[in-house]
Parts: sequence; C-alpha cells; structure tokens
Amino acid sequence: MTAPHLTIFDLEFTAWEGSLARQWLGPGEFKEVVQIGAVRLNLQSLRMEDSFDCLVRPRVNAVLSDYFESLTGITNGRLAAGGVDFEEAYRRFLDFAQGGAIAAFGHDEWVLEENIRLYGLKGLPPMPDFLELRQWFFERGVDPKGLHSCDIGPKLGVPFEGQKHDALCDARSIAAGMMVLLKRGAGIE
Repeated sequence: MTAPHLTIFDLEFTAWEGSLARQWLGPGEFKEVVQIGAVRLNLQSLRMEDSFDCLVRPRVNAVLSDYFESLTGITNGRLAAGGVDFEEAYRRFLDFAQGGAIAAFGHDEWVLEENIRLYGLKGLPPMPDFLELRQWFFERGVDPKGLHSCDIGPKLGVPFEGQKHDALCDARSIAAGMMVLLKRGAGIE
C-alpha cells in the first residue's frame, strides 16, 4: 500500500434480539448505521494520528431497541442529542479518510452501501479503496473465527480500552492489533 495512512473503521448498526441469527431478515430489520468510529493509522510511524466518532440517526427504525442500547451503550437520548443524518455522517467519514484507503474487520463497507441504497441517496462521493481485515489477520496467523472487532487488540496482547461494541473503541482495538503485526514485519498490500 503506497498511501501514507490507512483509515480503520467500525460501525454499529440497528439490531434486535436474534437479528444476527436471522441475518437481519425479520420484518422491518435493516442494518441502519448508528455509529461510525474510525482511526487514521500512519503506516510509516505506526501511530494512530487521529480519530473520528459520529452518531447517526436511523431513518427507518428511528427508535433503538433495548437490545441495541444494552449492547452498545448508545441510548435513544444520546442519539437524539448528538446524532446526524446518515448522508452527513458518510460525507464526514470520507473527509476524515482524506481520500486514502479504508479498512474494517469484516465487510462494513457493504453496510455503508446498503444504507446508501436504503435511503435512495444519489451523487455521493465514491467509497475509497477498501481492505477487508478478517482475511488480512488470518493470513498473518490470527484466526478471526468467532472474534469481534473488540477482540483483536486483546488477541494480540493489547488490553481493550473503553466500551465494547462502541465503534470508535472497536476501531482502536483493530488498529492496535494491526500495529502489533506491522511492527513484527507484516505488510499491507
């Protein structure tokens, strides 16, 4: 990868008890983005340069489930006070990435694309190049099976800080795990 930085991000999106097992195929279940968290990793110094945290108000399922609130710590009140529309959050996220590649532990870029389609948004800037990190970690000896974003740092000896299933804290955990492997000589293609 020739860019000087990589933006590692994580999403929190609407969920209900059992929605994962149903693959969000229950009536009215959509993976609407509720939080985008990201860190910009300098690939030369191997330091986190900056962070991004944005709450997003879902349009279809505007009221968060009790399950989601308990899982993430994001409440309806917090969302009402500080959330923005998805289009604004998406544009802010792309600005944060500064045109460089983005990466996530799983295909979170698909969730962003699903939200763009769900809301019928047109004329948005294109998604940057994307690196799927589950495969990246697997190829470097870390089996991602059964792991969540919040598990990556601890799996590689870096204690988790913050609230699990908070997108920014989880993005920091992914980046911390990546930095361990990059310092050991792993590359990013």
